[in-house]
Amino acid sequence: MQHAVGAPLPPHGPGSGHVGRPYQAQHPGPPPISPPPPGPGQTQPASPSAPGQVPPPPAPGQAPSAPAQAPGPAWSGTGPTPPAREAVGHTGHIQLPPGGPVPLPAPPAEPGTGGATLAVLLIGPAGAGKTTVAKLWAARRRVPTAHVSLDDVREWVRSGFADPQAGWNDHSEAQYRLARRTCGFAARNFLANGISCILDDAVFPDRPVVGLGGWKRHVGPGLLPVVLLPGLEIVLERNAARSGNRRLSDEEVARIHGRMAGWYGSGLPIIDNSTYDVETTARVLDDVLARSIASPPAW
Repeated sequence: MQHAVGAPLPPHGPGSGHVGRPYQAQHPGPPPISPPPPGPGQTQPASPSAPGQVPPPPAPGQAPSAPAQAPGPAWSGTGPTPPAREAVGHTGHIQLPPGGPVPLPAPPAEPGTGGATLAVLLIGPAGAGKTTVAKLWAARRRVPTAHVSLDDVREWVRSGFADPQAGWNDHSEAQYRLARRTCGFAARNFLANGISCILDDAVFPDRPVVGLGGWKRHVGPGLLPVVLLPGLEIVLERNAARSGNRRLSDEEVARIHGRMAGWYGSGLPIIDNSTYDVETTARVLDDVLARSIASPPAW
């Protein structure tokens, strides 16, 4: 019998003469395939239980099977944190070990500083090549080593930067102390995580504010200071190649260089790199640090 388009479908359900569910084909499917009979010594597998039917008890000597569980939903990032991420927290934060005062490193078992984990303070006037030498020395080591320049940290302050060339006052001194404390915090955390650190700063021997006491207080007694002090003519030549607020007047460069001469006789190791290139200076620095580890300077 054909039905006109738009005519209601025949009713389904009891008493309608049709068996089935809406939206399903009414033709019979293939007959069910019966499992083959069990062979000798085999048992007939249990058929799945119908809804509301209690499964048959297990055969003698057979352990009851655990009920199958439906697989849980995959973690989508909005539900509970999976166990693999619980160690670091759902924000990805990793707890670092606390940084304490840096102790003296053990003497290396090979020439130079080798694989020793140490903190270095490279001292020198503007134009001595501190930053360039420190970067190369850190990059050439075969163990993780970081470089932190105090001048770079000071210039993190963009608005309200207290330029020391405009005069040393309470404002510039406060920013210097803040930068030095930040460098010391960074050095301690690098060392606590097995990473050496070399810092550079123009530390004066006759000025407690810009002196070694603050570095020792913020980093620790294991800090190894080394002075980089070339001749005045070399410092003036290198300063002339600078730009921005890093370039000082010749009078200021000469004044700073003269004050740095006070490091002679202080007991700190001094490198005159007037005739050295950067690579040679970095190699000499490594040898000087190895001797400082074996016999720490009194400062």
